[in-house]
Amino acid sequence: MAFEPPPRLVRALAETAPDGDEWLAGLPEAARQAAALRELTVERVQVPGGRSSLVVLVRYADGTPAVLKLAPPRFRPEAERAALAHWGGLGAVQLKEEPAGEGVLVLERLHPDVSVRSLPEAKALLEAAGTLRRLWVEPPAGESFETVAERTGRQAEAMRSTAAGPEASALVDAALAARAELLAAPPEHRLLHGTFRQSKVLAGERMPWLAVGPDPVVGECAFDLARLVRDRVEDLIASSSGASITRRRVRKLADSLDLDQERVRGWTLFRAVESGVRALRVGRPRDAELLLEFAGWL
Repeated sequence: MAFEPPPRLVRALAETAPDGDEWLAGLPEAARQAAALRELTVERVQVPGGRSSLVVLVRYADGTPAVLKLAPPRFRPEAERAALAHWGGLGAVQLKEEPAGEGVLVLERLHPDVSVRSLPEAKALLEAAGTLRRLWVEPPAGESFETVAERTGRQAEAMRSTAAGPEASALVDAALAARAELLAAPPEHRLLHGTFRQSKVLAGERMPWLAVGPDPVVGECAFDLARLVRDRVEDLIASSSGASITRRRVRKLADSLDLDQERVRGWTLFRAVESGVRALRVGRPRDAELLLEFAGWL
């Protein structure tokens, strides 16, 4: 079988390695070797797949379904492995092999085409929030996960160095100010998913919904809600009541998870502006426009 990376992955990797990507060039052979080493029968590459890894549906010799996942080092696959091992399948997909090899994970098979996005909006948010609550645990001893302060510090530097128009610059200033205030007194120290949204929650067999694809980070729980607040941002922007829906989401999610609304709002603002400025930087002006308009509502 040809292990050709989906176009979505190719485009996303080009944004993080504009001068060429040796990992991507060697990916088909690496995937073949990873499957052969474990005597896995390959069914298909998952399409459209993700933006940071190749996901391949496979089976063991006894017919057990699984997922083979390969990711480049810059997307921290070993941190993902450590987080999944610590969660042990509670709220998240389970590791099938520990360890499986550098940059290679073998995971339990969920239903890759069925996420909570398939549910009505209110139900989707409820199920997603319930899944997220199970992931917020004490970090494992001996593991040095990146902190929210460290990750957002890198992002803040990139935001400052990106040329933007007056309106975007005002939002950048507001986002940086919110970050500084939020980091002054974080209320808790938990292991977080890091990139949580509705599409990261898939239907499973042993539990109805399980999280996949973490980019784990350690910090306060409100940070993890930011992407969930802006889920389906295109629909929000197209709605005449998008701003009020967004503010209602902040309130409902904060209340349902016993978090401070202002802290959820602040991290949602920072992460929306950071994503918008990054979209500007890599040449996605339409995405930038949507994200910055959303941020202006906060």
